[in-house]
Amino acid sequence: MSLEKKYQLFEEKQKIAELGGGEARIERQHKAGRKTARERIKDLLDPESFMELDKFMTHRAKDFGIDKNKIPGDGVVSGYGKIDGRLVYVFAQDFTVFGGTLSRTNADKIIKVMNLAMKMGAPVIGLNDSGGARIQEGVESLAGYADIFYLNTIASGVIPQISAILGPCAGGAVYSPAITDFIMMVKDTSYMFVTGPDVIKTVTHEEVTKEALGGAMTHNSKSGVAHLIADDDEKAMMMLRELMSFLPSNNMEDPPIKPCTDDVNREDEKLNTLVPDDPNKPYDMKDIITTVVDEHNFFEVMPYYAQNLIIGFARFGGRPVGIVANQPANLAGVLDINSSIKGARFVRFCDAFNIPLITFVDVPGFLPGTTQEYGGIIKHGAKLLYAFAEATVPKITIITRKAYGGAYDVMSSKHIGADINYAYQSAEIAVMGADGAVSIIFRDKLTEEDRAKAVEDYKENFASPYKAAEMGYIDEIIYPKQTRKKIVQALEMTQNKTKSNPPKKHGNIPL
Repeated sequence: MSLEKKYQLFEEKQKIAELGGGEARIERQHKAGRKTARERIKDLLDPESFMELDKFMTHRAKDFGIDKNKIPGDGVVSGYGKIDGRLVYVFAQDFTVFGGTLSRTNADKIIKVMNLAMKMGAPVIGLNDSGGARIQEGVESLAGYADIFYLNTIASGVIPQISAILGPCAGGAVYSPAITDFIMMVKDTSYMFVTGPDVIKTVTHEEVTKEALGGAMTHNSKSGVAHLIADDDEKAMMMLRELMSFLPSNNMEDPPIKPCTDDVNREDEKLNTLVPDDPNKPYDMKDIITTVVDEHNFFEVMPYYAQNLIIGFARFGGRPVGIVANQPANLAGVLDINSSIKGARFVRFCDAFNIPLITFVDVPGFLPGTTQEYGGIIKHGAKLLYAFAEATVPKITIITRKAYGGAYDVMSSKHIGADINYAYQSAEIAVMGADGAVSIIFRDKLTEEDRAKAVEDYKENFASPYKAAEMGYIDEIIYPKQTRKKIVQALEMTQNKTKSNPPKKHGNIPL
């Protein structure tokens, strides 16, 4: 065969591999409002940066006539490229080939990419669009899943792992994303469930739609399985690019610093009046966060789940930070089961990847009630406590108003290792609110006038920031307008922090 013919053959094979399941199936994918695997990779990575691996791999199965149907690449596009000039590894399941089902070959391609990512210390992004295990392969495809789960676990806390759910993901296909750090879903086109609506109808006789059972909004607002939601595939890729800009490539690096054009000494007068005088009046904690961060840009994570706690990424002086904040505008900012779990996982992620933690506190306590107690609020609340106490990254805390009881301790207090603790003049740090405390101390033996005076005395002596400041539990009482400047100073001061917990295999977090 002449050299020219060899080139011709190579080009033909390239075209066949790049077509995946063929024009008709690609058209069907587009009609369903979804992009193809290659289109998604193109949107995600820097232009011309994608280097594909294993383009011509095919499955090795022989049963049920599947050996007569072999497509190069076998339903997953894998390789590496760059996001903002930084190396990332990526695999994208191709729904046009065997419905994106996982074969042994598929698994081998994903495993190769993950092993390379671990060696090179670079993130892995999985674009999932899969019908689950390839039934014709039986236990081989199940083995492939388990091998991937194992690697996800080993890579956890070593390199960032991000999953985008961009189509139906059922059965074993959901557990790999569940182990990864962040899950992105797309409105109306992506689903996750262990068992689909048909199986549920057969077993439990419940009737439920795919959307209600495992749609993007279900997992973003009800189950807390997903962290982010996008309107379409393209927006999902843009959001993943933004998320990556806050994260280091691995656990041995610091997060990437961006040039900062926003004045680090900027003061905002409106902060001085943002927290209401009335302790029972709500306000939006996001107003404080967006005012003080660089360029007012706050990348919120899990915005629809457990809205009484806010988590997300931002920058101060160009440095990425993780923000955890009570939200007085929702359930008065109390801690409950869902918010504790949401906060704990985020805190542990930031700690694993050297991202400093900024905590804004306005918490009246833990949510009371039988639902919470029977649901295990003690155990789940302890997760957040454990996560903050275990974290060795720089920890800076700002108490804006209430910090009552055990919730004061849990929200990154000085006692569990915070490096710098600030408080506004409006801060109330006490075992409980003044009204409740006076009722317990004096057992309703006071006249109305004496009671009012006792409440005022309690507020002044016990529920002000000055008592905690006298004890050294608050490092500085600050003007709210200076919040940005103070946080930047604290971050600069703590940037070379070194602290390590006692050597151990791992702790036993209350799960």
